[in-house]
Amino acid sequence: MRIGHGYDVHRFGGEKKLMLGGVCVPFEKGLIAHSDGDVVLHALCDALLGASASRDIGFHFPDNDERYRNISSIELLKTVFDIITAKGFVIINCDITVIAERPRLSPYIPDMIKTISQALGITEDRINVKATTEEGLGLAGNGIGCHAVCLLDKGNDI
Repeated sequence: MRIGHGYDVHRFGGEKKLMLGGVCVPFEKGLIAHSDGDVVLHALCDALLGASASRDIGFHFPDNDERYRNISSIELLKTVFDIITAKGFVIINCDITVIAERPRLSPYIPDMIKTISQALGITEDRINVKATTEEGLGLAGNGIGCHAVCLLDKGNDI
């Protein structure tokens, strides 16, 4: 079994819609990024890549490669899934913490879980998404951050 951790953060700004966990969240600001800026999926990609000893998201999808400009992070997640399954790994579970002062995310969490489970081909009960603030103390007022942890198993299907 392997544990992976991923972290991503992006600053508010630009013209993009706010995408989190593959879901468009209504908000007056998006996140500045080369891709769609989905910090939830970026952190999850890094957790999965890390657990499978497959480098990181920047290695596989560099931000200086025009093929990835404005790409949907769901597509990145699906590619990461292909990378880890080619190595024989099965996803046991994923636990994701979004750090944001605003907007309020709890109404969108069920859709995030559903979207992620569909992209990874696993049941929703193996994915947890939660949101927290930094009580006005940290960087989350200027953007959104996310931590993701996953557990992979090699060769055992559940």
